[in-house]
Amino acid sequence: MSWYLNVLKNYAGFSGRARRKEYWMFALFTAIVAVVLAVIGLAIDFQFLALIYFLAVLIPSLAVQVRRLHDTGRSGWWTLIGAVPFVGGIILLVFLCSEGAHEANEYGANPKLAPQGV
Repeated sequence: MSWYLNVLKNYAGFSGRARRKEYWMFALFTAIVAVVLAVIGLAIDFQFLALIYFLAVLIPSLAVQVRRLHDTGRSGWWTLIGAVPFVGGIILLVFLCSEGAHEANEYGANPKLAPQGV
């Protein structure tokens, strides 16, 4: 839960680096919340709950994705490759799953070595 809240606290922080764990825990929690909201939306006959949630976390999702790409030494502009059907999504998934650079890069110090603040 702290990984999710840390991403939301850094709402529009596109600079710096994000660990794989930070990115994937945020993605997992976002998916779980979206499924729960979709089920609740079906139960109360208001199917837009999940859409409203996705719009609310759009900027934090993009920010953590850009920071994740920075951790691998890539520019945040690589996010746009996801717009290429099928192949772009696979390439982006490989980048997001790749291990980050162990040393400091142009985007900052290794987040694994930095103290985790809550």
